Parts: sequence; structure tokens; C-alpha cells
Amino acid sequence: MKLIVDSGSTKADWIAIDDNGKVLFTTQTLGLNPEILDGPEIVSRLNDRFDILQNKKEATHLFFYGAGCGTDRMKEYLKQVFQEYFSNAIVDVQEDTYAAVYATTPKGEEAIVSILGTGSNCSYFDGKVLHQKVQSLGYIVMDDCSGNVFGKELIRKYYFNKMPKEIAAEFEKEYDVDPDFIKNKLYKEPNPNAYLATFAKFLIKHKDTEFCRKIIFKGMKSFVKNYIKQFDNCQEVPVHFVGSIAFYLKDELQETFDKYELKLGNVLRRPIDGLIAYHVANQ
Repeated sequence: MKLIVDSGSTKADWIAIDDNGKVLFTTQTLGLNPEILDGPEIVSRLNDRFDILQNKKEATHLFFYGAGCGTDRMKEYLKQVFQEYFSNAIVDVQEDTYAAVYATTPKGEEAIVSILGTGSNCSYFDGKVLHQKVQSLGYIVMDDCSGNVFGKELIRKYYFNKMPKEIAAEFEKEYDVDPDFIKNKLYKEPNPNAYLATFAKFLIKHKDTEFCRKIIFKGMKSFVKNYIKQFDNCQEVPVHFVGSIAFYLKDELQETFDKYELKLGNVLRRPIDGLIAYHVANQ
């Protein structure tokens, strides 16, 4: 049994397949970002899913692609946690960008591959090797155009009274805006980045309003200039995306790309289905 996992900070999609690619089961856990979770919490999240707990001895391979796995230290840390849990499996841990590459980019082709979900990332794939020019420092200072950054922007606009009254009224209906509640979520509970990203749903829902459009396009402009433009050939190769922000704001992405004369490639909400085909073809 092979386990294929695509994990962000908010959630992780799991698929178990046999050697022929037949799906044995699918499940979902909370996100397994090693930058913000310790070993016991990761194990607790695994144990919460009966399919994983029941089959942990049956797994022969674990292919894990995750947010927070961009450094060797984090990859080795998570690999050790998984190796102890899936004791009979060969464990391979890669950063989540590789899942995006394998799911969106035809074999051997060049592309810029980006993630726009709870967090954000951008890399150049030369057909064999992944190259990054921007080392992510996490959600507090980076993650341009991501769900958590959009969430911060909305909260700031609300509390600085920069949100139009009619939109603020809708915002209050959909979210608990009590300052003590928000501060508890941000400073006392786990995964504050995932909490912030929940506000992005509001932005997407109201994306046709002038207020939300300004926030969206400001974020996309920042992502293009700070991430995509780092690569000299960015106007020559397609730029693929995975993640809910990219998926639900695809029209806005296209509009931004037209302005900067960039080629928008494949846009997937989640890469997990493409990963099955990749691993069956390359087993």
C-alpha cells in the first residue's frame, strides 16, 4: 500500500493506492506543517483518522508533500516522525511545491509553478530540478497573495474603519469580530495562519465589489513582482498554479497576467489527483 499526501497548513489530503494505482481509501486530516506543529500533535492528527491508524503497519511507501518542508531540517524532522509511525514504510518527504509540479507540469517541460492557498510559494522547474529564488520566511512576513495575508488585510481594514459600511455589516454577520476572540485565535490557539485564511472566503464571495477587487489585485501584483518576476524567463514559460485562492480567483489571475504579459498555465484547486497518475507512471 502506497500513501500519497498533499498537505497544506489547513488540511492534508490522503490517498492510499495499490501497485496498479487502484484507490484503496481516501481521507483528510488537519494540516501537518512541521514549522508550526510538534511531533505529538502530528501523531494526534494521524490517530484521529481511523483509516490511517488502522493501516499504518500496511503502508509500504509514504510520499508526503507538505507546507513547511522547504528546508532539510524540517524534512528530516517530519521524516523521523513518520518513520516511527509508519514503521514498515519507505518515507519520502518533499516540500509542497513538488506536488504542484508533478500535478501540473507535463514530464520534462519547463514551467514556473506557484502555490496560492493558505500560504504561497513560487518555483521554477527546468524539467528535472526545482529552483527557488525566494526563501519563504512564513506567514508573518511573507506569503504574498495567500489566504492568510488576505485575511490579515481584511481584519486590518475592518479595525481601521477602512471597510465600507455595507461590507462591514456583512463581515460582522459572517465572522466573530470580537477582539478577544480574534486575539485568542491568533495567539493562544494552533494554526493562526489557517485561521486568518478563513477570511479569504469573504473576499472571494464579494470579489466583484470595488473594495475587494482592490485587495485582490494588490495581492496579485505583489506576488508577480516579488515572486514570478524573480525568474528571467517568466514571460517565456507557462506559470501553473495550485491552491484554492488561485482556483477561485482564476479570472483575476488571468487579468493580472494579461497586464504583465505572462502565460497562465494549469490552475488546480488541489494536486492530489495528478499525483496518483505521476506515482503510478514512475513507480
